[in-house]
Amino acid sequence: MYAKVIVDVAAARTDKAFDYLIPEELEEMVHPGMRVMVPFGPRSIQGFIWKVTDHTELSRVKPVKEVLDPTPVLTGEMLELGEWMAEETVCFLITAYQSMVPSAIRAKPKKIIRTNVEAAGLPEVLKPFFDGKDEAAWDDVVQTKEAASALKQMTGDGSMTVDYQLKDKTGKKMIRMVRIAGGNPEDEYSGTLGSKAVKQVQVMNWMSRHYGTKAVSVREVQDNLQVTFGVLQALIKKDFLLEESLESYRDPYENRIFTESQRPLLTNQQKEALEPVQNAMREQKYDPCLLHGVTGSGKTEVYLRAIEEVLKEEKEAIVLVPEISLTPQMVERFKARFGSEVAVLHSALSSGEKYDEWRKIHRGEVKVAVGARSAVFAPFRHLGLLIIDEEHEGSYKQEDHPRYHARQVALWRGRWHSCPVLMGSATPSLESYARASKNVYRLLEMPHRVNEAVMPEVEVMDMRKELKKGNRSAFSEQLLEKMQDRLEKKEQMVLFLNRRGYSTFVMCRSCGYTASCPHCEITLTYHHTGRQLKCHYCGYGEPLMQTCPDCHSEHIRFFGTGTQKVEEELTRLLPDAGIIRMDVDTTSRKGAHEKLLDSFRRGEADILLGTQMIAKGLDFPKITLVGVLAADTMLHLPDFRASERTFQLLTQVSGRAGRAELPGEVVVQTYTPEHYSIQHAKGHDYHSFAREEMAQRKRAGYPPYYYLTLITIAHEDAAKVMKTAARIADRLRKQLSPEAGVLGPTVSPIARIKDRYRYQCMIKYKNEPELIRILNDMNAEYQKEMAEENLTISIDMEPQMFM
Repeated sequence: MYAKVIVDVAAARTDKAFDYLIPEELEEMVHPGMRVMVPFGPRSIQGFIWKVTDHTELSRVKPVKEVLDPTPVLTGEMLELGEWMAEETVCFLITAYQSMVPSAIRAKPKKIIRTNVEAAGLPEVLKPFFDGKDEAAWDDVVQTKEAASALKQMTGDGSMTVDYQLKDKTGKKMIRMVRIAGGNPEDEYSGTLGSKAVKQVQVMNWMSRHYGTKAVSVREVQDNLQVTFGVLQALIKKDFLLEESLESYRDPYENRIFTESQRPLLTNQQKEALEPVQNAMREQKYDPCLLHGVTGSGKTEVYLRAIEEVLKEEKEAIVLVPEISLTPQMVERFKARFGSEVAVLHSALSSGEKYDEWRKIHRGEVKVAVGARSAVFAPFRHLGLLIIDEEHEGSYKQEDHPRYHARQVALWRGRWHSCPVLMGSATPSLESYARASKNVYRLLEMPHRVNEAVMPEVEVMDMRKELKKGNRSAFSEQLLEKMQDRLEKKEQMVLFLNRRGYSTFVMCRSCGYTASCPHCEITLTYHHTGRQLKCHYCGYGEPLMQTCPDCHSEHIRFFGTGTQKVEEELTRLLPDAGIIRMDVDTTSRKGAHEKLLDSFRRGEADILLGTQMIAKGLDFPKITLVGVLAADTMLHLPDFRASERTFQLLTQVSGRAGRAELPGEVVVQTYTPEHYSIQHAKGHDYHSFAREEMAQRKRAGYPPYYYLTLITIAHEDAAKVMKTAARIADRLRKQLSPEAGVLGPTVSPIARIKDRYRYQCMIKYKNEPELIRILNDMNAEYQKEMAEENLTISIDMEPQMFM
C-alpha cells in the first residue's frame, strides 16, 4: 500500500502529493486525513495523507516513518474543501490544510497512550508496554504489526486514548485523583491505621463514606478536610490509596453558571423567517438564506430555535460570529440554551483551551460550535445548519494565506452536507443583498423590533457649526446636554469613536515636522498611557519628544482625537460620571473584555466609551443614549466600501439604544452631514441606502456588478517593486480576455510597511473562467524570485481591504 502525502513545505515545487510506501506493520492504521512523519531529502518532516492507493508509478519509494494520529484529523470533506480552497484562494494545499487544525497539534508532539481498562483486560501483546502503569509511549507500542493492530482496535472502541504532549506543553490538562485501594473499603479505619494517624483515618473514613472505590480529586479531599498533600502521600506509600491522573478539558467558562431566563414567545415575523429554514433542514436540502432583520428584531432567537430543530434531527450546527461581537453575552445565550452541547472557539482562548474545544467537536462530544472566522472548519460530520451572524462583517475574510472568506467556505460546506446556510444582518453586504434580490439566496425580512419597540431617534450634529461657535471640544453642545440629562436620570450611555490612542498624530507647529514611523509610511499615534508614540501597523514605538527633532522648537501639538483623549475630556466635563473605556489597549489582557462589560451591566459605570468592539452584539436595557463622536473617520478612506461601512457602523451602533422599555436616542457628530450614508442611517433606511449605493457602484464598475482581484507586490527596493508590478500588469493584460480590466500598477495607499515598499494592480471582471489558472501559473513562475530575493506577491480574490 502507498500513501500520497502533502508535505509540510509551503513552496511551488512541493505543492503536490508525494508517494510513500506504507510499512506492513502500519497498513491497518493508515487512513487519509492523518498526519505522518516522512523522509524528505536529508530530513524528516510532517505531512497529511491525502490518499491511500495500492500502486505507484515510481520505481523507488521511501517508507512512511511514523503515523502521528490514531484517527484522521481531517475528514474526507475537509480534504476536498482544502483542494477547493487552494484553487480558489491561490494558495498551497498544505497552507489550506494547516488552517483547518488547531495550532496545538501543528507542533511535533510526543504521543502517550493511556489505557482506561485494568491490566488484566489488556490484550497479551500490549501488556508488556504498560507493566502496571496506565500509560505507555506510542513509539514503543507500534513497533510490531500485532501490537499496532491491537492498539487500533482499542483506540477505536474507546478503551485507550492517545494524548499529544507538545513541546510547548499544550497537552491535555490532567487532574490528580486518589481512590481507595482494594475491593471493599472498610467502615472505620482507626483500627487498621492506628489511633495516632488521626488525619489519615479522617481521610480514609471520609472517602469510604462518600466515594467507596470511586476516584476523587486530590483538591477536593484537601478542600473538604483541610489536610496537606503529605497526609495523602503517606496513605499512598502505605498502599491504602492509589494515585492516578484523569484528563479534564480546559474550560474557559468553568467558573460560570449559565441559567436561561424565560424563553421569549416568537413574534409572527420570527416564525415566518424560521419556517423556510426548518423546512430545508427537514428536507435535507442546501438553501442559502439571507435574514435581513433590523437591530433588536430578535435574530439571535431565530438562530437558537433553528439549532433546536437541528438537535432534534440528531445533527450539528456551526454559528459564526464576528470576533468583536463574540462577547460573553452572545456565548451566554448559547450556553444557557444548549449547555454542554456547545464548544466555543475564538482568539481570546489559550492554545490549550482551543485544542480542547476542537477535540470535543472532533470526538463528537458536542453538537454546536460557536466561534469566529476559523470555527467554519469545525470538524463536524453531520452538519444540519450553518449560521453566519452579522454576515456583512469584513473580519470574516482572512487577510493572510489562505485568504478565504468564511461565508464562501460555509456555503461550500452547506452544499456538501445538503443543509441550509442562514446569513443574518441588520445591514447585509451589498453583494449578499444583490444575490438575494436575484433569488440566488432566499431573502427573509424582519423589519420590526421585538414588542414593536420603536427604533431610536437619530439626530445628526453638524460639527462645522460647532467650530464656528468656538466649540473645540469632542462633544457638541446638544450631546453634552443629553449626557448630563442621562446622568441625572441614572440611565446609561454608549460613546463610540473608531480611533484608539490619544491623538491621531503629533506635529511641530513651528516647522511642520510630523512624527512618522521609520519603517512604514504612516504617522505615529500618541498613547497617553506610558507617553508613547506607536505605529498601529508594525508595532514600532518611541517616547514622546519634548522638542522638535528638526527645528528644536517646543511647540509640539496633538492633532485628532482618540479614545484616551476623549476619556480625559469626559472626566473634566462630567466629573461625577463613571466611565469604562474599551479599546485594544484596555482589553488586551485575557478576560478583560468580559470584566469591563460585566461591570457596565451591573451599573458600575454610566458611560461605555469604545471603538468598533462596542458597536455590535451588546444588549443592555438601561442604554438610552448613543453618541457617535466622529462619523467621518471611515467615510474618506480610499476604499469603494467606505460609504457602506459607515452606514453599517452607524446603524449597528444606533441599534444599541432603546432595546428595552426605555426609549433610545442617538447623536451622530459629523463634518459631512449631507452625505447619503449618514442621512439614510439617520432614517434606519437600508433599502434607500442600498439603492443609492448600488447606483454608485454600477457607474464606477465595482462589486456586486464586477468581481475584483487585488495583487500586491512588496520588497525592500522600491525600483524592484515598480518593475515587477509593471511586468505582472503587462502579463495579465495579454492573457486575460478584453472584457477584463487591469488597473495599475499604482502605489498602495500605505506605500511602505515594515520597511517594504508596496505596489498594487487590480483586476475587474464579470466572467473570466481562466483567471484562477492564469493566477496560479503566474504565482508558480514567480516562486523562485520570491524565495531568493525576498519578494512577496500576494493575490487576494474578492479583497475586503485596499490599504
